[in-house]
Amino acid sequence: MHKLATIAGAAVLAAGVSTASAQDQLTLQLKWVTQAQFAGYYYALENGYYEEEGLDVTINPGGPDVNPIQVLVGGGADVTVEWLGNPLAAREQGTPIVNIAQIYNRSGLGLTCPRATGIESTDGLSGHPIGTWFFGNEYPTFAFLNNLGVETDQVVKVGFNVDPLLNGQVDCITTMTYNEYLQILDAGFAPDDLNVFLYEDFNASVLEDGLYALESALEDPAMVDKLARFVRASIKGWAGAIEDQEGAVDAVVKNDETGLSQSRDKQVRAMAAVAALVEPGANGIGYLDPAAYERSVDVLLVGGGEAPVITERPEGAWTHQIFEAATQ
Repeated sequence: MHKLATIAGAAVLAAGVSTASAQDQLTLQLKWVTQAQFAGYYYALENGYYEEEGLDVTINPGGPDVNPIQVLVGGGADVTVEWLGNPLAAREQGTPIVNIAQIYNRSGLGLTCPRATGIESTDGLSGHPIGTWFFGNEYPTFAFLNNLGVETDQVVKVGFNVDPLLNGQVDCITTMTYNEYLQILDAGFAPDDLNVFLYEDFNASVLEDGLYALESALEDPAMVDKLARFVRASIKGWAGAIEDQEGAVDAVVKNDETGLSQSRDKQVRAMAAVAALVEPGANGIGYLDPAAYERSVDVLLVGGGEAPVITERPEGAWTHQIFEAATQ
């Protein structure tokens, strides 16, 4: 068992949705806006899986102005969805955040380049402007380029859309299989018009969409029990979402109060891509594979542009405690 610590802080709680009534309240902070990326949680919510576990779960959407880790530290959430890079960077800076379950088994992040740019392979990337998001999302891109020996000073910070590619400001842009890649197709490109370099295929991916809590929560037996019930219901929700993708999309669209999930058709296509990333391994949905974790750490020790994301291999950054309690 990892040695655990406590922490306190402040953050603002975003508006969310919850079940009608249950005994124990729990708040989940998402990494991004309501979309198929988080379908399993909404499927669990809509089908009463949390309520069956005695939980009243509130799901708060994220967005460009929401820092999930700050919300967690400030007490605005009990659990958050994050990519591994941000929690490990925060942990090295003193925030005792821990991965309690790993929902995505594969990374959906990659670099998409229209063939019209003349880029037919990774050998052709040098000298071309490459657009990527920052706020911690740039780490795999820098690792990917570093692994290939491509200069990272050609990386351009872009917003959370593909407009810079469509406008010709960059020749390649980072995309998720379930989001920006579909935006490029919707803009008129055919799959054969594009080269997509998935970081997973180049030993440059980092674990995405894990569930994280503070170490202080893992010191409280009542909270451990609550988290185990939440993870158990979420695993059931994700299994159901993969099996019933149309129903999962219905749950997402129903709970999107902002309309940012865009068209239902887009979410149906996105859900198919998400299901491929969540597809359970030998130990099932929610199990963090230590080998995949170590590979991600290797990427983060190298990636990040001018400086690595983390400077030393972390200790105590994940636990199987909650997963085992949820699945026993």
